[in-house]
Amino acid sequence: QVQLVESGGGLVQAGGSLRLSCAASGRTFSRYAMGWFRQVPGNGREFVAAISWIGGSAYYVDSVKGRFTISRDNAKNTLYLQMNSLKPEDTAVYYCASTANTMVRIPTQYNYWGQGTQVTVSS
Repeated sequence: QVQLVESGGGLVQAGGSLRLSCAASGRTFSRYAMGWFRQVPGNGREFVAAISWIGGSAYYVDSVKGRFTISRDNAKNTLYLQMNSLKPEDTAVYYCASTANTMVRIPTQYNYWGQGTQVTVSS
């Protein structure tokens, strides 16, 4: 079993940056692909980014390409999301998740989820 805890959210002005972290427990962290999703009230969880278990492949939703970077440190059991050039439309609760499956853009393919961290971008 994997337990995930996000941190690093907060309030930032448009154009600013934040780095989210996701600390994972469990010895099998390195065997899972990891993803970041976000959710605003009234909507489902939206795929943001994902990274393969060894970090060799990364995937992004078009709206964050060139602004966000996903990375992982398997030695520290930690996943990151560096968010630059933030926009008000990036405001959401951000969740990290892990999956043993290959369809990394689909939330239902993920086995474990964190509790979420709020990101608010003011205009």
